[in-house]
Amino acid sequence: MRGSEQLRAAIAPLIAVALLLSPIAASAQTMDRDNPSCPSALDFSNYRQMRLTPHQADGRRVLLAEGMIDDDLLPRLEAALSEHQDIGEIWFRSPGGNARVGNQAGRMIREAMMVTRVPAGWACFSACNFLFMGGAARYVDAGGHFVVHMFTHTQDREAIRAEVAQGEANTIGLISEIEQQSALLASEDNDFLIRMGVSRDLLTQIMYRTRAVADSQDRATRRCLTQEEVRRYNVVND
Repeated sequence: MRGSEQLRAAIAPLIAVALLLSPIAASAQTMDRDNPSCPSALDFSNYRQMRLTPHQADGRRVLLAEGMIDDDLLPRLEAALSEHQDIGEIWFRSPGGNARVGNQAGRMIREAMMVTRVPAGWACFSACNFLFMGGAARYVDAGGHFVVHMFTHTQDREAIRAEVAQGEANTIGLISEIEQQSALLASEDNDFLIRMGVSRDLLTQIMYRTRAVADSQDRATRRCLTQEEVRRYNVVND
């Protein structure tokens, strides 16, 4: 009996260490293998069109902006800002969408001098970044995810294949159009960051170095900024 008690006493510290380490191991297992700065599951919401919903949180009213940034967002956002003038803060949960609409919506949010936030557990990706950066004051809560990548005009693979199949002239025309649209959008993004007080280094050091489309050699297509990085690049200004 005494030997059994001594054995239990000997292994008790090992069990305690294992219990302490198990959350760390579990956390490590949930990270995305292809995008190691991000969890494997990000809460973007699955709404195919962005929903703008008044919500009561912590004794104040906020506007929830959830879902895909669709082509028709701007009139709905304008109407929501006009209808709910008592609301001064927007919370974001979005996988992105139309890049130019995101840029324009961000400017609209700045004109309204709204506060923007990515709450804990929520994620704001791609074009959503520009809505968020439109905030006069911006917060990414601990456990919230501000997720970036390089914009792209080449995600429609079927359209590209169709043009290539038409021959060299069509392919050159498609490449030229992509180059032109990419240059214009890059210029707009740069201007937007300057106006919103965000460091342009975010574009050159992070966004433009993160591929938007995976290939067989590089599967990384997103980058989750740390709390230190969102402050370093002035993404948040709290």
